[in-house]
Amino acid sequence: MRFMITCRIPVEKGNELAKNGTLGQTVQTIMEELKPEAAYFSDIDGARGGYIVVNMDDASQIPAMAEPLFIGLGATIQLHPVMTPEDLDRATPAIEQAAQKYG
Repeated sequence: MRFMITCRIPVEKGNELAKNGTLGQTVQTIMEELKPEAAYFSDIDGARGGYIVVNMDDASQIPAMAEPLFIGLGATIQLHPVMTPEDLDRATPAIEQAAQKYG
């Protein structure tokens, strides 16, 4: 199943890593571990952050995805299941059935 991790790096921790020259390498190492389908970096609530799309087969994989971000970057995260357009297309019958039943 595909999940999007929203990752916010606190300014103080990001500055510390940037000043000691390890921010880029830390992010690179974490990305190599997570093996994301896609990753985009931007500001989030005025701090460094990123949107990282990963695949997981089982909920037991969540710590392996989250802990490097928590420990390596001091990040706060949100984890949400997401769909591609193809996934949404396969879900359309269930959406239509719910609309018929509850609409």
